[in-house]
This record gives sequence, structure tokens and C-alpha cells, in this order.
Amino acid sequence: MRQAFYRRQLPHLQRDYRPHFVTFCTHQRWILPNSARQIVQDCCLHDNNVKMSLYVSVVMPDHVHMIFTPLINQNTQEIHSLANIMDAVKGASSHKINHTSARKGRVWQAESFDHVLRSSESLDAKVAYILANPVRRGLVSRWEDYPWLGRRSERSPTTSA
Repeated sequence: MRQAFYRRQLPHLQRDYRPHFVTFCTHQRWILPNSARQIVQDCCLHDNNVKMSLYVSVVMPDHVHMIFTPLINQNTQEIHSLANIMDAVKGASSHKINHTSARKGRVWQAESFDHVLRSSESLDAKVAYILANPVRRGLVSRWEDYPWLGRRSERSPTTSA
């Protein structure tokens, strides 16, 4: 099993064939309007089954949580790196948000938080955490009602939050 390590301001550890829990925040905690949240959600789902296998994602007003397993790049036959996946999601969403809202500037903080999930229990706990996030924040009373929550994988979370 290949293990990759890279550093920006924070160290990032990638383990092949393992789910990764990733959180990234808007620049200066900017509150994303609803139209921008939809753009971000679409970008999270866009590379599902291409660069990653997405378990769940949620776009909150000022941050995003995702759980995914990086997939093999069909051109290089190597696993897509976390940096590549995050650049794709954050880059595409930034471009589309700025273009559609006629704004300029950064949308995302440069860094993200990531954690390799090593057991099915930790995966289930993080899925439950993500599903409960909009409820804890008071945005909806049931996670099923939150419009910017994506679940597109063979492992469909059934945990109610």
C-alpha cells in the first residue's frame, strides 16, 4: 500500500484505498449564498467515480465536509492525490462561483483538514457527524431535508442524525 505525505502549512497524509474525511472552509469564513452552495455541491459530485468514490458530502454556509476514497487515474495508473482532488473541487467551484456571481477573489482558504479513516466504525461515526451537521447548525430539523448533502456511493449512509 502506497502512502503519500505532502505539506503546505499543515501536513497531509494520504493512504491508498482508504476513505478520507476532508473539511475545507471559505476564505475569511465568507457565507456562501444558496446558488454558490449548489455550485459547490455539483463540483463535489462531478468527479465521483472518476477521481474519487464519494461516500457523503455536505456544503454548509462557510465550510464543506466530504468523505471519499481516491481512485486510480486511468491515464497514469496511480491513485489520484488528495491535492489533485481538492484542487479540482475547490478550483472548479471557485471559478464557477466567481463567474456566475460577477465577483473576484478567493473563495476558499488555501488549506484543508484531512483525516484517514482506518476502520468502519470511524467511517460510520464521520458519516453520522456529516449528516448531523446541518441539524446541529439549526438549518433543518432532519438531515434528509438539507438540499446540499450528497450521497453517491455503494455505501449509502443509513444513520439518522
